[in-house]
Amino acid sequence: MTNSQPDLRPFRIDIPQSQLDDLKTRLANTRWPDELPGVGWSRGVPAGYLRDLADHWRTGYDWRAQEAALNRYPQYLTTIDGQNLHFLHVSSPEPDATPLILLHGWPGGVVDFLDVIGPLSDPRNHGGDPADAFHLVIPSLPGFGFSTPLAGPGMNADRMAGVLAALMGRLGYERYGVQGYDWGAWIGSKLGEQDQERAIGVHLTALVTLPSGADGEMDGLSAADQRRWQRMQNVNDAYLGCNSKRPQTVGYALTDSPAGQLAWIVEIFKEHTHPDEGLPEDSIDRDRILTDVSIYWLTGTAASAAQIYYEEFSAGSADLWTAGRRGTVPTGVLVSAHDVTIRPWAERDHHIVHWTELGTGGHFLAMEAPEVLTDDVRTFFRKLR
Repeated sequence: MTNSQPDLRPFRIDIPQSQLDDLKTRLANTRWPDELPGVGWSRGVPAGYLRDLADHWRTGYDWRAQEAALNRYPQYLTTIDGQNLHFLHVSSPEPDATPLILLHGWPGGVVDFLDVIGPLSDPRNHGGDPADAFHLVIPSLPGFGFSTPLAGPGMNADRMAGVLAALMGRLGYERYGVQGYDWGAWIGSKLGEQDQERAIGVHLTALVTLPSGADGEMDGLSAADQRRWQRMQNVNDAYLGCNSKRPQTVGYALTDSPAGQLAWIVEIFKEHTHPDEGLPEDSIDRDRILTDVSIYWLTGTAASAAQIYYEEFSAGSADLWTAGRRGTVPTGVLVSAHDVTIRPWAERDHHIVHWTELGTGGHFLAMEAPEVLTDDVRTFFRKLR
């Protein structure tokens, strides 16, 4: 393991003050749409809620404090397969720690994992067993955050997995684990399969499982799995349609209006946190949500972060919907109360050796229930040591 290679460039977040001033000016000058009375969240983010959140973003939120919190961790830039890649690299004080790459989803980023960095990398000082320690690599996925610009069309999940495998090799890790949620779960599975000689196991949350069309695959589903399948069919997929079909077009509005970017992302936090009837800040600290939104805004990555949807749904990556090619890398799955992961379909597609179901928690477990995620990651990789 080394960080001294010439193709690893130390990086520190330092947003120019002019960009922060521009953000506040744009928020102050927001043109707010009218709203039908009494519709609540049923047609999108309520105007009153968003006005309050945008006002806090403008007058109460401290980006510099959040920037400093991120900069406490070593960060680097590198270029692999023509793609600029930003990542945090947190070495454990335990010399025999297991390398682990943490992969975020949309609309997320490296900030998602801030609450698990300490416990995973330094369990001795967080009430855990030093044998459970991890060296952490936390990349911004290509097109997200500071991993820009995209190298070009075709940066799909397969290619991202290849870039990340090369990153772990560049860091000198001969064996490593993978943890991911949302797109990170999909890419993480591919990473494990592409790099089987080095990937010891893959731990997944917010894993999407899909029917293959085979006869009888709906037979015998448990009541819980039937509810998950029903929820999957009823999900509000408006964002998915925009991202997967016209990511560039929607990107203009989101890159020009911080209030628009805020609404676009906070709606996802509302719909994918638990409990369903709660507000996003009931599950995740409000300033953590705003840090996530701020990174999308300040890096101008609304369009580039959405491109993976186009690559997987519209540009020929049809295998997203194709089951039957079962993976072989040992896989652990943690299912929150919000997830739609259906076990028989997961076992059809993955070599499941560890399965945990929760009665609580939403899509963003690293932020909603970091202790639970940390414990399950430790338990899974303990089985593989």
